[in-house]
Amino acid sequence: MNPIDTLFARTRAAKRAALMPFVTAGDPDLAFTTDLLPALAGAGADLFEIGFPFSDPIADGPVIQASYTRALDKRLKTAEVFDALKRVTARPEWHAPLVAMASYSLMFRTGPGAFMDAARAAGLSGCVVPDVPVEEADELARLARDRDFKLILLVTPTTSPERAAKVVAACSGFVYVVSVVGITGAREALPAALREQLARLRSLTDLPLCVGFGVSKPEQVAELKDVADGVIVGSAVVRHLEAAARDRATALADVTAFVRALRAPLG
Repeated sequence: MNPIDTLFARTRAAKRAALMPFVTAGDPDLAFTTDLLPALAGAGADLFEIGFPFSDPIADGPVIQASYTRALDKRLKTAEVFDALKRVTARPEWHAPLVAMASYSLMFRTGPGAFMDAARAAGLSGCVVPDVPVEEADELARLARDRDFKLILLVTPTTSPERAAKVVAACSGFVYVVSVVGITGAREALPAALREQLARLRSLTDLPLCVGFGVSKPEQVAELKDVADGVIVGSAVVRHLEAAARDRATALADVTAFVRALRAPLG
């Protein structure tokens, strides 16, 4: 069974949502990333969304864009990201599934099947592809199915019901539910319509629904714990890493404490 399926079977049985921090690979370098992931897993992260730095991000706000720039300034290569992640997932004690967040442009450059093969060899279990239209996702979904590799697409508040049905049908592993209109980034409050959005999606699919964009503090995690299967926290985590280039130990301690606080409402 794919590790993502195993994880959500376990969290659903425990009647709790999973916590999924977003981490930019290579920010400020890959050595820090390989230290960061085990630390956050120890703080309670259930699975991780790994951002593959890209020079022209699709829906990322300034915090994540800046983290991509910091990584790319070191001339980071996709193959180097896979090598670093494999050093983490090969550890006997490692248990948290990894999901790539990768532009289709990166996958296309390597070849989608070859990208998935390299990702699986590195220990990743799926990929969020934010820029592939659902109308063009059939071949990508087939390649993923053939490899037991999960393909995750995004549903936004402005996605029509008809289109949402197509998106969730193309997804595997879980559905990425964008909570707000716009780009990634911390928000003071979650939209009032989010619960209704989740209820509509529940009527379309049995896949886990994971909410991202705008979630930035433990109180918001607590709001989502009974209505979502997973909570994705991106910019608020990445912001804690902005100081890592200057003081790694302090940055690592700060972000670990933050993730521990995010996990607390989930039990």
